[in-house]
Amino acid sequence: MTEPTAPIENKRTQRIIQILALVVAVGVIIGIRLLPIDWRHLDWEMIKPYGYLGLFAITLVSDATVLVPFPGLIVVFLAGGFLNPLFIGLASGLGSAVGELTGYLAGYGGRAVFENRQTYEKLAGWMKRNGTLTIFILSLIPNPLFDMAGMMAGALKYPLWKFLIVCGAGKAIKFFAIALAGTASLDIVYRLLER
Repeated sequence: MTEPTAPIENKRTQRIIQILALVVAVGVIIGIRLLPIDWRHLDWEMIKPYGYLGLFAITLVSDATVLVPFPGLIVVFLAGGFLNPLFIGLASGLGSAVGELTGYLAGYGGRAVFENRQTYEKLAGWMKRNGTLTIFILSLIPNPLFDMAGMMAGALKYPLWKFLIVCGAGKAIKFFAIALAGTASLDIVYRLLER
């Protein structure tokens, strides 16, 4: 008699985990929106004393807000004028990848919406064949589509450890390039001011 109830217990446990994942994701997003920080007037001087840890935190918060734009890219660009672009890329890439967990968890928690649909099977097949490349390319390019990719990765049970590594690598390269652009821009401004 214990055999027939085992799958039911397992499904019940999975459903509870899905609901908890969705609640955590939504809670984090709402919590960030309620922080008493004026994100529109965030300037580098406010963050500068915190250095790489500050960049980690800003990109984490910036990417934890699913489908809501926050100034992570601008702060990384400005930091390029003062900090080492390589370390900016690493700190920001790691923070950003951790922040993207809200989208992943929202997808994982909302998986039941997709599971019994024909599209789900097609997307699941696509992620099995091309998931790593898709996540890497979308994390490499500044675009709003990555939130959707993170949600789909969660919904399609893409391995979490793999998601974090691939996403973190793409985001680190992206932030390194943005920091380099910030460094180059600041050099140009200084040269213009010296004339």
